This record gives sequence, structure tokens and C-alpha cells, in this order.
Amino acid sequence: MTITLTDDKRKAAQEVADTLGAARYIVLTTHVNPDGDGLGSEVGLAHLLRAQGRTVVIANPTPTPARFDFLFRDLPELDRSREAVRAIRKADTIVVLDIADSTRLGVLGAEVSGRQVPVVCIDHHASPGTLPAGPRFVDPSVAATGELIYEIAVANDWPVNTSTARALYVALMTDTGGFRFSNTHPRTLRVAADLLETGIDPESIYLDVYATAPEGRPRLLAATLETLVVEPEYGLAWVTVPPGAIERYGVTPDDLDGVVEHPRSISGVRLAILFRELSQGRIKVSLRSVGDVNVATFAHALGGGGHAKAAGVALPGTMAEVQAMILTAAREYLSNTNGS
Repeated sequence: MTITLTDDKRKAAQEVADTLGAARYIVLTTHVNPDGDGLGSEVGLAHLLRAQGRTVVIANPTPTPARFDFLFRDLPELDRSREAVRAIRKADTIVVLDIADSTRLGVLGAEVSGRQVPVVCIDHHASPGTLPAGPRFVDPSVAATGELIYEIAVANDWPVNTSTARALYVALMTDTGGFRFSNTHPRTLRVAADLLETGIDPESIYLDVYATAPEGRPRLLAATLETLVVEPEYGLAWVTVPPGAIERYGVTPDDLDGVVEHPRSISGVRLAILFRELSQGRIKVSLRSVGDVNVATFAHALGGGGHAKAAGVALPGTMAEVQAMILTAAREYLSNTNGS
């Protein structure tokens, strides 16, 4: 293990371990539509806790995307998301990963808030949080929540086996865009190197995550890119998921992963946006940026959140109403020379 921890971080990591060590039934959960970081962090922590003799399950508000099913091969009974409410109600300790706001837990938000048990938060987003009281291990400077799980293991001298390493490598790989995004720091690569030292195969992990797409995924991509609009005078580009396209192509929202990177890749674009209809009259707005544009600040002003280069928000209204509001705000935002 090549990384070192500050005294404050080591103390916070040990406080998390003490809380989990006193628990009888631990439930791990993350945000709706879980991604590689949320799931990888959950599975990695589950392996670490089970090695310590703890009883732990995963209960998420929405199902695991099929491309991440391989994470559960070693522990097929670990994912209890289909009975998530029942699992939450049974827990005497809850760990919320990759978010700090209870609203991102969807239908589980009220259940978690009402349990009156310790709620541990492990997250790498810049947010004050709205979760119930409990130990916090939060650091917005790291690339992924999976990196924080590795730090907890280091702080408590927990061995990291290949199953744990595979899950945490997925967390790092997906949240850094295959170690291409600006959140890839030297420390990120040191953690990845430590994980690779356990003997995991990076090519097989890549194939599991990125090379198992259903036919509908590229068709969804093609249909969405047909809607591309670029405003070079602002450095702004956006795409819109056509109504009913997800159902028509037999895919899931997870199959939109990476689509917004295409408008971001256009020369001169500083802010890229993807618009998608949700249920109950809400629109999901995914934001990606280049250079000095901070989309976390932009999203926070609208009630959303995320990172400087990747953020999002869900807003009520019709597609036309939300697009008009967001695009007007984005043009004004980008008119500032530093995007602040």
C-alpha cells in the first residue's frame, strides 16, 4: 500500500470502522440509478466488512444495471435492492455511499431518515448533506468514493483481496472516464496501482463494464446525437433523449452513460448538456464542462450537485420549459470569461 493518510483522515476512518464494528446488520445504499462508483464502492466495502465478520447487504432504491452484475458473482445474495425497504427497516446501521443528500435516495430517503440508527456517509461530492447523524468520511478532492473505501481499509489495516480490488477499480475507472478526466490525480493512479498489485485483470474489467452493451445502446446513442445543437459563440452544446427512446430500444437509463461526452468532445465547447424526461413531470439535466467552467456551481444554484466538471439536476416542468430556463442560464454563465 503506497498511500499515506493525514492524522485527521485516519481518525475519521477509524471512527467509521468502530461504528461498523459495533453493528449487527449493516445496509449499504447509494443514489438512484447507481453507477460504477456507487456500486463498486458498495461491493468493495461489503467484501471488507464480511471479512471482519459483519453481516452486510446492499439495498439500493433502483436496480443494478446489468453491466455491473459481474460485481456480485462472488456474493450473489449480497444485492437486496428488490426488497430494499425491508432491508433498511431491519438495519441497525446504514452506510450511504457516493451521496450526502437524502433526496438522492429516492423512495429510500424517508426510510433512512426515519430509522433513527447511525447513518455513515462516505462521499466525494462537495455538498453539506442532509443525511441523519453519523460518522462522516467525505473528501471532494479524491477522484471517486471507491478511493475513500480504499483509504478506510488502509487506515484500519484491512486486507484488500482481489474481489475487493476489482470492485474498487471499477469505481475509480468509471468515475475518471478510464483515467482520462481531470479528476485523475497522481494519488488516484497510485491507488489503482495498489489494486492492480492484487492480481486483478484490467482488460477483463473493462470488457465487463464497457463491452457488454445491448444492441439498443448504440441505437439510443444515434437517436440522441441526432438532436445535437451547438452554439459556438457561447461554447455550448446539448442533446436531448427523444421521448420514449429508452423504452423503444429496450434499454435503461444506464445506457445513456457517456452520451453527454460526445457534445463535450466538440472543439470549442465549454459546457455540454444532456436533457432527459423523468417520470412525474421532471427533467434530468446532465452537465459536463471543459476548462474553467465549474458545473457544480451552476448545478448547486438550481438545487443540484456534483463535481466541477460533471454535475446534474432534476427540475420540474416540461422539456421545453426546462430547456429554455437552463439554456438561458447557461448562456449567461458562459458569457463570464471564467465561467464563475
